[in-house]
Amino acid sequence: MSDKKVKESTASSFVFRLTEDGWRLGLIWHPRLECWMLAGGHVENWENAAEAALRENSEETGWKTRLVAGPSSELPAGAPHPLVPAPWWVQELTVSPDNHTRQPHVHVDHLFLAIAEGEGPVSQPVHEVHWFTAAEIAEQPDIAEDLRVQAKDLFGRVAEAAAH
Repeated sequence: MSDKKVKESTASSFVFRLTEDGWRLGLIWHPRLECWMLAGGHVENWENAAEAALRENSEETGWKTRLVAGPSSELPAGAPHPLVPAPWWVQELTVSPDNHTRQPHVHVDHLFLAIAEGEGPVSQPVHEVHWFTAAEIAEQPDIAEDLRVQAKDLFGRVAEAAAH
């Protein structure tokens, strides 16, 4: 028997919006896992990770979002294929069985930075959404530590990144 685990491509987003009080990060309440987490999910076979991130943002938060490409190199002049927005990070997480795979497996998660556009949601979100300040992220007990660390980093960079 092999120790190799199934690996599935997923996409998640740090969805920020600028309010009159500053930047806030939108997280969804996951009822099965009972915690605040990023909007995200599996990359379907008809989409790339960036497309999946946008779809999941819309479904789970109800907001229209745009992705801010992560740090990456530009294509050389004359390269014939379109560049897909780069995630800010790609990480592997061992996860419990879910509705895609009925055994423990690994999510290869493409983590994007997204900006919520408009004055409010454009559709009914699948999950409860709450917009947290940086201070609230640091104090909220129902947020995983890895998300907390990454959010702190992005709160320090979102204003400059969003301007591009």
